Amino acid sequence: MKIVKTVAEVREQVRAWRAEGLTVGLVPTMGYLHEGHASLIDASVRDNDRTVVSDFVNPMQFGPTEDLETYPRDLDHDAALVEAHGGDLIFNPEPGEMYHEGFSSFVDMTVLTQELCGLSRPVHFRGVCTVVSKLFNIVTPDRAYFGKKDAQQLAVIKHMVDDLNMPLEIIGCPIIREDDGLAKSSRNTYLSAEERQAALILSKSIKLGMELVKKGETDSSKITGEMTKLIESEPLAKIDYVKLVDLATMQQIPALDRPALCAIAVYIGKTRLIDNFFTEDV
Repeated sequence: MKIVKTVAEVREQVRAWRAEGLTVGLVPTMGYLHEGHASLIDASVRDNDRTVVSDFVNPMQFGPTEDLETYPRDLDHDAALVEAHGGDLIFNPEPGEMYHEGFSSFVDMTVLTQELCGLSRPVHFRGVCTVVSKLFNIVTPDRAYFGKKDAQQLAVIKHMVDDLNMPLEIIGCPIIREDDGLAKSSRNTYLSAEERQAALILSKSIKLGMELVKKGETDSSKITGEMTKLIESEPLAKIDYVKLVDLATMQQIPALDRPALCAIAVYIGKTRLIDNFFTEDV
């Protein structure tokens, strides 16, 4: 398993693999890897001959008041995890390698990015689409792997690939949770012991929403209303959104009459956490 810092090194290695007729999978990450990332690497290793993991905290997807400087980083830990799960190459560039002086080209999107996280993080998806499209151009993978915890991101990436005729397959992988139900996230490390316990309100509300759907409830406002009441019962929780949206457009829907996503974003203290469920999986 190798760690490289430059675009040229990635391309040289991928060319060598291609010359051998090997397939390549890509797992884009911002590092500080956990079991959720490990599940993506496992899927790529299973499906492809070689796996590249990008390990890059992308400054373009952070707003001016967000946690770019404090976002956790630990390349040694990441390297050990990637190697343990069979990854072959880590691409760990500096920001200047990805965004040279005078950089002024971006990938943007409408509709799908205008709801949910796009409302409170207006620059986020522009940054995501730009860096992911660059990674696709650098690595030229056959398949790329993303977690369903970031469901809107997954939908946006799939749409971008379709719109721009990018020659790869996007694979969505299930949410990986702690034993007590909290969705795995690098930002969980920000939580104090009290906040960590309070954060369980997210997975509890997701479970409640799924139970309501399973019982046959189709009124979006009733489902999200009950979930909202439960979250508001936790004093340390502050809701960003609790919404049911069309899976294809990410726009809110009044009733469950099509494939839908129920997504939540909640601040626990100063830490913003997300969770979701797909109604088709209930």
